[in-house]
Amino acid sequence: MIHMEYYLIVSTIMMFAGIYGFVTRRNLLAILISVELILNSVDINFVVFNRFLFPGELEGFFFALFAIGVSAAETAVAIAIIINIYRNLRNIQVRNLREMKW
Repeated sequence: MIHMEYYLIVSTIMMFAGIYGFVTRRNLLAILISVELILNSVDINFVVFNRFLFPGELEGFFFALFAIGVSAAETAVAIAIIINIYRNLRNIQVRNLREMKW
């Protein structure tokens, strides 16, 4: 059986990779992927803590499924916004979004 610490290490690596990508990337799609990494690391934590702390219960799994559903809806809305930005500006770089103010 795999120990809880290994799952938490993978989740932590995913969390920091997502935070690093969110802070350093200038492309909206790369930022969206980074946010998805962060949300997936949270889902892993839900499932792992449920599995090891409450083995007979399913609350962590339901929270993870709910979070995946919210993440899918968030991704669909974000991609629609990015497509709209691309149609208007022909670019999805973050620094060019100032043009939409005027």
